[in-house]
Amino acid sequence: MNMLVTKKAPDFTATAVMPDNTFKENLSLASHLGRYVVLFFYPLDFTFVCPSEIIAFDRKIPEFKRRNCDVIGVSVDSHFTHLAWKNTPVEKGGIGNVQFPLVADLTKDISKSYGILFNEAISLRGLFLIDKQGIVRHSVVNDLPLGRNVDEALRMLDALQFTEEFGEVCPANWRKGDDGMKPTAEGVASYLTKHAVVN
Repeated sequence: MNMLVTKKAPDFTATAVMPDNTFKENLSLASHLGRYVVLFFYPLDFTFVCPSEIIAFDRKIPEFKRRNCDVIGVSVDSHFTHLAWKNTPVEKGGIGNVQFPLVADLTKDISKSYGILFNEAISLRGLFLIDKQGIVRHSVVNDLPLGRNVDEALRMLDALQFTEEFGEVCPANWRKGDDGMKPTAEGVASYLTKHAVVN
């Protein structure tokens, strides 16, 4: 069971392939303090579900940027393998020139620190939403064959930013633009009355 939510996100410093295809030897999570971060792990380069997820995240990078959020991908592959995968055309199983860092976790220490190393070999599909103070506010971990929903990651980011701005909480199925709920007995009653659904 992952117990990182509400705790400081484990920091790391590692080599990453950057959006311009250069290697950055000392990319650290701490350097992103003051911004939101979606940190996601995937099992391996040159596999099957992984490219669909990475490309889906890449297509939504403008949405994350608008929300002051950085996206960082991590796997246990080397930075050389990351670069080779970026340089492989999508129609041949590559990911193309995705516009967020891909971190090399060759030692597997980052995956271990986030509690998602599987069989001491590869990362499960862990995703961690980290706030501007470096606190984990949301996490989800999928088994290897189950791809994630990038729109759900954006929805959770919107919910976090809404609660921070308005001091209200987000009820079930909340989406940006929906009403929040005041965190009081009266607030709950008011919300449920206003949004009651008759079966």
